[in-house]
Amino acid sequence: MKFCTATAFAAFFATATAFSVSGPSIRSSVALNSAVAEAPAEASETKVRGPTRFDTLKSKYKGFRPDIATDDLEFSYDDFGSAVANTEYSFERHAIVKGFCVEYSNGGALVDIGAKASAFLPETEAALIQPPGSELSDLVELDTELDFQIISDEDENGQLLVSRRRIQYRSAWETVQELQNNDAILEAEVIGVNRGGAICLVEGLRAFLPGSHLAGQLPTDDLVGQTLKLKFLEVNQENNKLVVSNRKAVVETQMADLSRGDVVSGLVKALKPYGAFIEVGGMSGLLHISQISFKRIEDLEKVLQPGMQIKCMIIDHDKVNGRIALSTKTLEMEPGDMLDDPQNVFDNAEDTAKEYHRKMEEERQAREKTARDIVLGLGDSLDGLNGDDDDGSDPLADVSDSLDSLLS
Repeated sequence: MKFCTATAFAAFFATATAFSVSGPSIRSSVALNSAVAEAPAEASETKVRGPTRFDTLKSKYKGFRPDIATDDLEFSYDDFGSAVANTEYSFERHAIVKGFCVEYSNGGALVDIGAKASAFLPETEAALIQPPGSELSDLVELDTELDFQIISDEDENGQLLVSRRRIQYRSAWETVQELQNNDAILEAEVIGVNRGGAICLVEGLRAFLPGSHLAGQLPTDDLVGQTLKLKFLEVNQENNKLVVSNRKAVVETQMADLSRGDVVSGLVKALKPYGAFIEVGGMSGLLHISQISFKRIEDLEKVLQPGMQIKCMIIDHDKVNGRIALSTKTLEMEPGDMLDDPQNVFDNAEDTAKEYHRKMEEERQAREKTARDIVLGLGDSLDGLNGDDDDGSDPLADVSDSLDSLLS
């Protein structure tokens, strides 16, 4: 009985203790849970922002920035900012800018044109005229201010391509156009030949010289490297066409000193069935087969050979087209001397020419005297006319008979 009572009392005491402890625990647990639930709202209100871009750059900058006194400077930061704002930077394609070559690098040169990166000048764009074997240092000098043309847009590194050749190309066409307008004579070097003529270098431009406009020469490889006098036949920049003439230039420089009856020395350049072409002072003259000798020539090669030096007389010339007609038969003392002893004809050419001119002058004076006599005779016949003549005769009959006799 006592055991049961004690057991019941212990159970009651344990229950009472459990209730007394669980109450505060529950309250503290609830309070803890509410605190945890309220924490996210409070954290969202006080969330700290990350560093700005300026803070990041500032944290990476480790240099020392000294204090600089600006009182003695002639300009302020505001003045500098205004100057930068008013400065125009034009780095568009095809723009002309000034710059300095600062370094030779990788088949070209680096050029400072004021852009954010150095521009690059390829060696092929360094100059319009690039002599064989020339170096880049011969075409552009370092630290020398030059004009450059921008020929590309910026690449991924901000670099531009520039050119000197294209500026010189436009300038060359302007010079050529001015020379043509002034009808000037220029000198140019032959750099190549083809079947149609020769190629000359005029102010750095390739000009075509037709074979028909070569004075006393043929378009062979021997012509390469020679310097010729030229005049323009056609200048067309739009079609990139430049045509020149050597014969036209030679005509103006040398034909002015030539006249009919002059004895000149020449070189036999070529033989044709109708005669021989003689080079006279850079011009090509024709010695027709009928003008070689008073006697008939059966075989021209027995009289003249290419490369033979001869003397001949100018009997006609065309200064406009640069053509001259020559003769050796006028230098013959006796008909057929050119066939029998041509060298004797050349040795006495000047004396024979003087005699020839003397005879021509006598014949001219004789013709003038005859014409004058005819006019005077006609005047005498007219003086005899009067109104009282009744014989009915023709007063001009004698003059008519005189003219008929002369014409016959």
